[in-house]
Amino acid sequence: MKYYPVNLNIRDRKCLVVGGGTVGTRKVATLVTCGAKVTVVSPVISSALSDLAAKGVIRVYQREFCPSDLNDIFLVIGATSNEELNRRISEDAEQRNLLCNIADVPKACNFILPAVIARGDLIIAISTSGNSPAFAKKLREKLENQFGEEYGYLLHLMGAVRKKLLAHKHEPEAHKHLFENILDAGLLDMIREERIEDINALLLKTFGKGYTLEELLPEQKK
Repeated sequence: MKYYPVNLNIRDRKCLVVGGGTVGTRKVATLVTCGAKVTVVSPVISSALSDLAAKGVIRVYQREFCPSDLNDIFLVIGATSNEELNRRISEDAEQRNLLCNIADVPKACNFILPAVIARGDLIIAISTSGNSPAFAKKLREKLENQFGEEYGYLLHLMGAVRKKLLAHKHEPEAHKHLFENILDAGLLDMIREERIEDINALLLKTFGKGYTLEELLPEQKK
């Protein structure tokens, strides 16, 4: 099976998770982090899901799944231990042309979830096309040691620079080489080593006045 890799925007989209156990709880946490409007259907739910529901973060229905739960849903995840129920969820979702993932059953999905490393806005996804989740996990653990939090900070900074440049009607292609220059000059190492003066000197040299850490990221200190 060849999968089409894509980063999906689910902010404010209605997503359904069927199953309130450990797996369902983990799926809900990821959906919530990405800004989805999450509904959980399950006779039994974890304490973590109960807490989220009490805070109004998610909506929970403690009962069995029924096809009408899929009304107005953008994406559904089946996270139950009942194979027959998972099959029905998949079939009902397919009839409605919904995005559907059944945990640990690739053949019942029209999309699968990769192992993920998140460092701020940096998302590294690892997929074995469903052949070996264990190997994907091992690769993720290996890469986690190579990509520290400095990568997230780097992207936050570069995003702030880009936003300011575009506000002055710079064409994106016109300053592409500038970003390449600061990366080649060792900006990542400067961030990792917290060399604030060197970072500001590089930004000033490359972009001119107004491009210091204090001005670009006033709310965040390294």
